[in-house]
Amino acid sequence: MKKLVPFLLAVSLAHAVAADPIRIAIGTQDTTTNTAAGGPVPRELQLLEKYLPHDGKYKDAVYDIQWKSFPSGPPLNNELLANKLDIGQMADFPAILGAVAFKAANNGVHTIYIASLSGGVEGAGNGLVVPIDSPVTSIAELKGKTVSVPFGSTAHAFLLRALQKAGLDPVKDVNLVSQAPDVGGSALKSGQIDAHADFVPFAELFPFRGFARKILDGQSTGLTTTHGIQVRSDFAEKYPELVVAYLKATLEADRLIRENPEELSEKIGKWTGIDPEVVYAFHGPQGIQARDYTLKPEFIKAIGEAQETLKLLKKVNDPIDVKAFVDDKFIRQAAKELGYDYDARLKDYSPVPLQGKDFVTGEAVGKGAGQIWVAGEPKVRLYKDVPATFAALNRLDKEGKKVRITFVHDQGTGLKLIADKVWYVRHGKDLAAFLEKSAAEQAAKDGSLLTFAEARKQVEDHNAR
Repeated sequence: MKKLVPFLLAVSLAHAVAADPIRIAIGTQDTTTNTAAGGPVPRELQLLEKYLPHDGKYKDAVYDIQWKSFPSGPPLNNELLANKLDIGQMADFPAILGAVAFKAANNGVHTIYIASLSGGVEGAGNGLVVPIDSPVTSIAELKGKTVSVPFGSTAHAFLLRALQKAGLDPVKDVNLVSQAPDVGGSALKSGQIDAHADFVPFAELFPFRGFARKILDGQSTGLTTTHGIQVRSDFAEKYPELVVAYLKATLEADRLIRENPEELSEKIGKWTGIDPEVVYAFHGPQGIQARDYTLKPEFIKAIGEAQETLKLLKKVNDPIDVKAFVDDKFIRQAAKELGYDYDARLKDYSPVPLQGKDFVTGEAVGKGAGQIWVAGEPKVRLYKDVPATFAALNRLDKEGKKVRITFVHDQGTGLKLIADKVWYVRHGKDLAAFLEKSAAEQAAKDGSLLTFAEARKQVEDHNAR
């Protein structure tokens, strides 16, 4: 019996060690809508659990999955550095700041940028808004004004480039202050600032909620922006299969959003507090930013350019090697295990297409189609062009039906726009939408420049004849 007791104790101890849970702590940015495939969707639908291995060295594994959402990248970086998180998602600028912080810690651990979640190759997603009653219609009119932006963010880089493009000195010609999205929104409402620049989804969210108007999108600068996934190197080295499992969960989330954008937008809205209509602006067909899991050359270049900008802002003293920071082996393996062709997607820059038929005529619609989300209807209606969309809005008003949101597309850039917040130009029977008033004025030299209300009225008058 004396010999048996130590043996049983050893067996019990071995079992306890084997049963120790493996922590998978994931930092998300739920309110940064374009990262939904990496955060709220796999979390709430328990997609990670679906892909975690339970064979081989993980045969007896017990997983401790922890999710924590952050309003921005810096606090997420702090917890990655403190080893409170294993995986995190953020934009290019905070990703660099985090990598630099790890390098400075010099403890043998670094972060690896392993996949994208979304991106705007030409800069779509960042935006500049002014108070709803502001007379300002262009960034040039902000000379001598106070403009806020989250410093060190991708939106900060967009704003700096946009100011310079407009011939304004960011130091001498405007008063730049650092404000997080929630603070910037409050400051806009109270009139404490003249404009606010921010990342996804706030340049759409604030106008949708009725207290701001978007006057410029990041697409005007051509400055690529991307949001992606980072992992601590010690976690990736010890548990590469778990990193791949998480990425497989994000790929399934991406597929589910693509197949059911309205349904997932409703759910994401409940999970994050961001209005479903705004979620759909990004995740619906022809969205403002494209979901993209591949590490496109433009995204990698954007990460490098983010570091250069941060050096100029004196936020980076000891730069990292961007080529070593970015590693696609995990996302390639995840894609392979799900039967995806990674290289084909790497070369594909097309957004989720607008496919379907005009709600009234049954005609096939193209990328410039209008979209109306009617309250109580599970699917967004499509219309072939702006006049058809406005005619439908007028009919819906007469029928007493509530419209949740209407989208049109910028005539010049193709950017998805909230219809009641932009400018229109009429040429004969045709109507074209523009985000920037200056672009609309240029197009209206041989046409008529109209507000949303005026454009709808002219469609109504024309159809009444």
